[in-house]
Amino acid sequence: MLKINNLHASVEDKPILRGINLEVKPGEVHAIMGPNGSGKSTLASVIAGKEEYEVSEGEIFLEGEDIEELGAEERAHKGVFLSFQYPVEIPGVSVTNFMKTAINETRKAKGLEDMPANEMLKLIREKSELLKIDRKFLSRSLNEGFSGGEKKRNEIFQMAMLEPKLAILDETDSGLDIDALRIVANGVNKLKSKDNATIVITHYQRLLDYIVPDYVHVLHNGRIVKSGTAELAHELEAKGYDWIKEEVNA
Repeated sequence: MLKINNLHASVEDKPILRGINLEVKPGEVHAIMGPNGSGKSTLASVIAGKEEYEVSEGEIFLEGEDIEELGAEERAHKGVFLSFQYPVEIPGVSVTNFMKTAINETRKAKGLEDMPANEMLKLIREKSELLKIDRKFLSRSLNEGFSGGEKKRNEIFQMAMLEPKLAILDETDSGLDIDALRIVANGVNKLKSKDNATIVITHYQRLLDYIVPDYVHVLHNGRIVKSGTAELAHELEAKGYDWIKEEVNA
């Protein structure tokens, strides 16, 4: 699904990623953890194709295709989805209209006609029921006046509607209470299939109690310095990151 070889990236001439190697296969959930400033969000942004990051070396393949030269919009059309730590508000654009536009733009990029209105409504109904989203919520302006939990649930709704091949959740748990966290995680789990893959970026192990990863990777100073199973996340919760830094510097 996703294969990254020796990825180096910088922002404003400051090196952040210093040789990332990562392979995510269909059906897998990978968690990326690490101390502040280790490069977690940068990695998510670079995979998604954000322009402010400069890739100086390395390759990113999605389903065997080199996507390095593709812009963020083209990568999204190919099936890359990035949820934001702080989603933006778009006053005057309802959740439903935003989704209609996003879906039809993706269809257009694939040479397809717009989705018929009855099919779109059926899809919106199915996915909103799956995620226990109130109909009133769908007519509100995108993220305007939304609580932290509503913003995150809306992002998972977008993910459900777009059905990406690769979903990257960047600190989806930040600012969520335990109930909101459970709802968001439940949505992510319901959308998991053998044909898609998920990368979860988080500081805390608590999210991984609900979205159980197949693999956990620790990022430090722009490199993956340790990988393991879900048990590694429990170890990090108990011991912090200092022991890993000591291992790296030994």
